[in-house]
Amino acid sequence: MTENNFSLKKIEISVSEAEKRTGRNAMNMQETYTAYLIETRSVEHNDGQSVLTDSLWRRYSEFELLRNYLLVYYPHIVVPPLPEKRAEFVWHKLSADNMDPDFVERRRIGLENFLLRVASHPILCRDKIFYLFLTQEGNWKETVNETGFQLKADSRLKALNATFRVKNPDKRFIELKHYSDELQSVISHLLRVRARVADRLYGVYKVHGNYGRVFSEWSAIEKEMGDGLQSAGHHMDVYASSIDDILEDEEHYADQLKEYLFYAEALRAVCRKHELMQYDLEMAAQDLASKKQQCEELATGTVRTFSLKGMTTKLFGQETPEQREARIKMLEEQIKEGEQQLKSKNLEGREFVRNAWADIERFKEQKNHDLKEALISYAVMQISMCKKGIQVWTNAKECFSKM
Repeated sequence: MTENNFSLKKIEISVSEAEKRTGRNAMNMQETYTAYLIETRSVEHNDGQSVLTDSLWRRYSEFELLRNYLLVYYPHIVVPPLPEKRAEFVWHKLSADNMDPDFVERRRIGLENFLLRVASHPILCRDKIFYLFLTQEGNWKETVNETGFQLKADSRLKALNATFRVKNPDKRFIELKHYSDELQSVISHLLRVRARVADRLYGVYKVHGNYGRVFSEWSAIEKEMGDGLQSAGHHMDVYASSIDDILEDEEHYADQLKEYLFYAEALRAVCRKHELMQYDLEMAAQDLASKKQQCEELATGTVRTFSLKGMTTKLFGQETPEQREARIKMLEEQIKEGEQQLKSKNLEGREFVRNAWADIERFKEQKNHDLKEALISYAVMQISMCKKGIQVWTNAKECFSKM
């Protein structure tokens, strides 16, 4: 990949390491943060020679800056979400501290997944700012800010915060917004249930550790049954200690679900952008209709609706023919500009819908594939876990039978 060709299909990307650092923030106050090492390597070799790996450090806020830029410049795209900044939906043994090593490791994996999602997207992968994020450590923030994306973001936020109502919303985007709300609600509930089940499962496994301790202590005072009790206790201890690895695997599957929990907000962002464009279109059409009516009234000398101008005319007399002709000419020019603007907004809106729906279909296909794999893997893990539990008690039964 070169700066003139931003396709990442032949580049390997990884976030290989996380490091705790201390520095000063924008307020010149000391803070502790985590930096992540991004490594990129070309999979193509020139003349059989190996290609060196490039690496640089980024902190979470820089990942956020990259995503905010992508949201502004690609409003029709369902931009991949970042992993959570602070832990949510955790079982009681996992710390919610964002500096906790286990949480930092899970977030490292999530940040790597975010980069791979962007790199595999047919449009986002070609963005120059994304390329520089992977290759330019110094002055990257300045380069992003020079694009002016923040001004566009601020103006959009102001428009979104304004009180407006779209008269003719697109039913497809209304349905998509409802779907994203339902997706977020269902996954949130699923994650909470999973956390409760994991908590109970942890307790069940630790009870087996109590069995192991009791059988071991019992074996010390029993001569004939001692060996059988000792063996049964050993099986219980091994089973109890396996819960930590199991719950670590469960957190991995939970993180896959969380990604689509955050994707729900990305879907709503596309809906909001379309709603804003539709509102601008309707306002332009309304303004054009108003100017056409004013021009018609001036040309015919009739006033259909109440206006301040009409009241002024009655109070201070009629305009001269020259003044009326000048106003008509000015309105005709404004109408011509308004028609061009309305045509442009219509084309822009249709292009947005076409591109957005294509990306939404791509997202749905990706979502169906990923969630199907994650849920099947989770079911297989649960079945395997149950089989191990049956095997432990089968082994214990054999130990008891030999007493």
